[in-house]
Amino acid sequence: MTHQESIIPRVETRNGSLVYLRAIGAVVWKDLAAELRSRELISAMLVFALLVILIFNFALELDIEARETVTAGVLWVTFAFAGTLGLNRSMAIEKDRGCLDGLLLAPIDRSAIYFGKMIANLIFMIMVELIVLPIYSILYNINLFVPGLLVLVLLGSIGYVAVGTLLVTMAVQARTRDILLPILLFPIVLPILLAAVKASANFLLGIELAETWPWLNLLIVYNIIFIAIAFMVFDFVVEE
Repeated sequence: MTHQESIIPRVETRNGSLVYLRAIGAVVWKDLAAELRSRELISAMLVFALLVILIFNFALELDIEARETVTAGVLWVTFAFAGTLGLNRSMAIEKDRGCLDGLLLAPIDRSAIYFGKMIANLIFMIMVELIVLPIYSILYNINLFVPGLLVLVLLGSIGYVAVGTLLVTMAVQARTRDILLPILLFPIVLPILLAAVKASANFLLGIELAETWPWLNLLIVYNIIFIAIAFMVFDFVVEE
C-alpha cells in the first residue's frame, strides 16, 4: 500500500465526521432559530415549571421541616414535568409543520437528527432550569447553587432528554401523543429521577461525597447506555 493510498481513508473518515457534526449543528441551529422567532417552547416550559413551584410552595408553607426534606423531590418533579412538556411540544411542532419529513429526506445519517434534537432539547431544558433555580432558592430560602448539585442537574437533564427524545419520536406518530409520552417515559427514567433526588438531597444536606458517588455513577452509566441505545435504534424508530 502506497503512502497516498493510506492517507485517503483518513481523509474520508475526517470529512465524514465533519459532515456528521455539521448535520447535528444544522438541526440544533434550526430548532434554536425557530424558538427565537416564536418563543413558544421555553415560555410554556417556564410557566409550567413556575406554577408547579408555587403550588408546592403554598402546600408546604406551614411545615418547615417537610419543606427542607422534600426540596430535592420537588425540584426534580418540576424539571421532569417541564421537560416532558418541552419534549412533546418540540416534536409536535416538527410533525405538524411537516419539518420531520423534511429532516428524514435529508441525505444525512438519521442518528445526526437524534443528536441534534437531543442537544436542542437539552439547551431548552437547561435555560428553564437556570431561571427556575434562583426563583426556587428565593421561595424556599435554600441555596441551590452548590457546584456538585449543578453538575448533578446537568447529568440528570442529559439522561432525561436522551431517553425522552427517542420516546417522543415514537409517540409523536400517535393521535394520543400528549398522553402516550408520559406513560412511556416515566417508567424508563425512574432510575434517573431516583438517583437525581437521592444525590441532590445528599448535596443539600452536606453529606460526604463518598455516599453520593454510587448515585452519580448510576446516572453516568444510565446516560451512556441509553445514548448508545438511541444511536443504534433511532433509524428504525423513525422508519416506523
